Amino acid sequence: MKFIFVPMAGIYVHIPFCKQACAYCNFHFATSLRYKSELVEAIAAEFELKKKSIQEQQPLQSIYFGGGTPSLLAANELEKIIRPIQEQISFNTTPEITLEANPDDLSTSYVKDLIKLGINRLSIGIQSFFEDDLQFMHRAHNASQAEYAVKAAQDAGIENISIDLIYGVPNASEQQWTKNVQRAIELNVPHISAYALTVEENTPLYKSIRLKEKSAPIPESTVLQYQILVELLSNAGFEHYEISNFAKPGHQAIHNSSYWGGEAYWGLGPSAHSFDGIRRRSWNLPNNQNYIKEIVKGHLPEEYEILSDIDLYNEMIMIGLRTSKGCNLKVLENKFGSQVRTYFQTQMNQAILAENAIQKEDHVFLSSKGHMMADAIMRDAFLTQEDLKLLNR
Repeated sequence: MKFIFVPMAGIYVHIPFCKQACAYCNFHFATSLRYKSELVEAIAAEFELKKKSIQEQQPLQSIYFGGGTPSLLAANELEKIIRPIQEQISFNTTPEITLEANPDDLSTSYVKDLIKLGINRLSIGIQSFFEDDLQFMHRAHNASQAEYAVKAAQDAGIENISIDLIYGVPNASEQQWTKNVQRAIELNVPHISAYALTVEENTPLYKSIRLKEKSAPIPESTVLQYQILVELLSNAGFEHYEISNFAKPGHQAIHNSSYWGGEAYWGLGPSAHSFDGIRRRSWNLPNNQNYIKEIVKGHLPEEYEILSDIDLYNEMIMIGLRTSKGCNLKVLENKFGSQVRTYFQTQMNQAILAENAIQKEDHVFLSSKGHMMADAIMRDAFLTQEDLKLLNR
C-alpha cells in the first residue's frame, strides 16, 4: 500500500484539572489542584523532550488546550507552556490557539490576559442555558454564568468562540431544547458543538442510573432533539461540517478538522495522544503523579502502537463519514488498492439506497438521516482480518 505523509496539524495540551466531576464525564482529570504547579512545569518539560521531533515536521497550524478545564490555569501558568512553543516552533500562518473554558472561570480581564498570550479562540462548555439541566449534569456553573461568559469573551475582543451544548438530557422537553439552541444562535457565536448525552461506565451518571436515582436518556427524544438542532442551525446559516459540529462560513475548527483529516499531531500532558500521520499512535500515562515523575527523570511517559493496514482503513472510514466531505474513493484506492475501494463501495450501496448516505462522483458521505445511525453504517463498512483474506483470494 502507498502512504503519503500529511502536514502536521498542531499540538494538543491536556490540562487534567476540574473543580468538580461532571456526571457524564469519563475523561482523565483530577478535582484536587495539589500538583497543578508541578504539572505545568512537567508539560513544559515534555515539550522540550519532544521539541526536536516536532521541529522536524514544521510548520504547524494550531495549538489546542483541552481537558479537564484549562481555564483553571492562571494566565502566567498558561504562559509557561505556550511561550516556548511559540518561540521555538514555526507556524504556516497565524495559528489557531484554542482554550477550552468553563463559564464560571471567564471574566473580561481574564480573557484579555489570554489574548495577550496569543489565544484567539475559546471553546466554552455551556452545555445548557437551563438550571435544571446543569444540575442534572452536575456542572459547576449556573445558567446566568453561561450567558455572561460568552458576552465577557466577546467584550474582551475574542470573536472566534465555540460553545458546547448537550442534548438528550432526561426530562428536558423538545421545547426546552429548542430554546437552548435559539439562545445559542442569539448570542452570535460562530461555532457550536452539540453532543448527545451518553452514559459511560465508571461515571457518576452511570451509577445514578443503575441506582435509579436519575433517569436514563430516551433514544426517541435524543433523535428528535438532534433533528431540531440540525434544522435550527441550518436555518441560521451554520454549515453542518461534522456530525457534532456546526460553523458559520470561515469558522470551522482548524485543529479538530485536522483530526478528521487524518493529519499528524502531538499531545502534551497526562493521557494526551499523538499521531505521526503515518502509522504510529502514542498516548501518555493517564496518571498525574506518575506522569510528573517520569518527566522529571527525563523520560517520555508514553505507550504506543503501530497501526495495521486494517486499523488505518477503519479509522479513515470512521473519521471520513463523520464529516460533510465524507470518504474519497480515489484516496481509498490510492492508499489501499482497488479491491478495498470496491469493498467500501459495495458496503455503502445499501446505505445509499436507503438514503442514509449520498454519493457525488468520488465522494460518499452520510445524509442527515444517516447521521442518526452513523455508528451502524460505519461498522458495516469496516474491514476485518477475515474480510481482508477474502479480498486477497
